[in-house]
Amino acid sequence: MLSLKNINKTYADGTHALKQVSMDLGTGMVGLLGPNGAGKSSLMRTIATIQNVDSGSFHFGDINVLDSPKLLREQLGYLPQHFGVYPRVSCRDLLEHLAILKGLTNKAERHKQIDELLHLTNLSDVANKSVIDFSGGMLQRFGVAQALLGDPKVLILDEPTSGLDPAERLRLHKILHEVAKTRVLLLSTHIVEDIEHLCANTYILISGSIVASGPTTSLYQLLTGKIWQGRIDGSELPDTAYVLSESLQFGVPICRVYSEMPLHPTMEQVTPCLQDRYFMHLYGKFQGGI
Repeated sequence: MLSLKNINKTYADGTHALKQVSMDLGTGMVGLLGPNGAGKSSLMRTIATIQNVDSGSFHFGDINVLDSPKLLREQLGYLPQHFGVYPRVSCRDLLEHLAILKGLTNKAERHKQIDELLHLTNLSDVANKSVIDFSGGMLQRFGVAQALLGDPKVLILDEPTSGLDPAERLRLHKILHEVAKTRVLLLSTHIVEDIEHLCANTYILISGSIVASGPTTSLYQLLTGKIWQGRIDGSELPDTAYVLSESLQFGVPICRVYSEMPLHPTMEQVTPCLQDRYFMHLYGKFQGGI
């Protein structure tokens, strides 16, 4: 179990990036959902023991991580949102180099693990190709492979599907689902669909604070019967309307709102989703009583 309690972090420029953040993570995949600038990367760096915190507690099982960060680092894999690779170095050679840096000194075991990770991430056929020439999806799969070197018990992925095409996103989803079966996996993203597809439990982070947490479906089930959608421009609704999203479908305006009753003849009651709950927090419309 990975447990953070009342974590606070303020940077030198005065940015209060994390505000009393508390999380409990067990085996399986947990989603961390929030917009850009919400503090997700700050939280990832904290859990990865890359930065210190101002206050709070952080434990992994019996380990006090703030006192002994090295003990967690030895059991942790991390895929940051942006990472670089060496030019003109093959995928296999770079994994070999990183494995040695991670302390995998037994050559036979190291090669066996690299082969297994190349197979898992569907990179075996391009193992001798330079990583610098990989597509975005291939590069992200390589990132997952390097994070899994050493068989870590905790895996942290920061925006792993950002910028991927739909096929690559689904391919990466399958890999993440498989690796999460035996370890703690924290998936940080602003892509709501990734959380809905992959994570049984979710934390929503807004402006450095956890504003909601729990089983993913429970976060939006309380909106049942109160979400309406219609082919209408939001400007045609009353000023008091809780407009959650305005989009286009085949060039036609689509408006989605929270309401106890329909606000326009074209609106129909629809099934709520995680994005509804997320937008209510994002736009400051969520009320504790609804």
